[in-house]
Amino acid sequence: MTREKPWRGVMVATALPLGGDDLAPDFARYAEHCRWLVDGGCDGVVPNGSLGEYQTLTAEERARVVETAVEAVGGDRVMPGIAAYGALEARRWAEQARDAGCGAVMLLPPNAYRADERAVFEHYREVARAGVPIVAYNNPLDTKVDLTPRLLARLHEEGLIVGVKEFTGDVRRAYELAELAPGLDLLVGSDDVLVELLLAGAVGWVAGYPNALPHSCAALYAAAAAGDLATALPLYRSLHPLLRWDSKTEFVQAIKLSMDLAGRPGGPCRPPRTPLAPEQEAAVRAVTEKVLAEGLR
Repeated sequence: MTREKPWRGVMVATALPLGGDDLAPDFARYAEHCRWLVDGGCDGVVPNGSLGEYQTLTAEERARVVETAVEAVGGDRVMPGIAAYGALEARRWAEQARDAGCGAVMLLPPNAYRADERAVFEHYREVARAGVPIVAYNNPLDTKVDLTPRLLARLHEEGLIVGVKEFTGDVRRAYELAELAPGLDLLVGSDDVLVELLLAGAVGWVAGYPNALPHSCAALYAAAAAGDLATALPLYRSLHPLLRWDSKTEFVQAIKLSMDLAGRPGGPCRPPRTPLAPEQEAAVRAVTEKVLAEGLR
């Protein structure tokens, strides 16, 4: 059955298994991983985000990642990141996703420079010409461009976006956004404010840590979305020492290490990312082993 709003629910920003001397993508293992996530209770996948190391991929690799995900779980469960320095290139990635059968795409604002609001609008207008639903991605910490609730409301009013992945960690924005743009879907962007934003009305989660622990993360999402805090809060407290790594600079390395420990295809990262420092590795390893010992999966 085709999902009517394929950006909702637990959408996992997938890590990409890399191997060999050239750290080439292992597409067979990636396909298996996408299927495993959906079988584990997640609603879909978000390939070619930062967690998928899209900035380091060739154009051919990046396209094949999307095609592999669609073949594995179906286009209504795939929302690729289409970030690029220019709007024309981002539109081409939106067209590639559309032609591959994806139900939605996720788009950062211009990030080659500190764009003003006029440039942000032109960016989203250009990419919207591809005709595929766009979820905006607000990450001013990295892009230096803040998609404020007022700006998001204007983008939604013009019909350019259907939702926003909110990564500022500022829960107050959820309430302002609901007032200014009640029809715009809010997606949790930071794993460590999941419960707070679900209680504030979020309808989706672009998630990192389900790569290692899909069953527990899906259970946490379902309980919090239903307002079942008696179930959600103890699970949230157990997972939070891991979830907060999603907002750290080394989040890709941390999540891939947790995947390795959980028996998933994590592995190395491509440069410029370097391995975790010894104290970071020890911290991630200790918490991951703790939650695995507690039976979380």
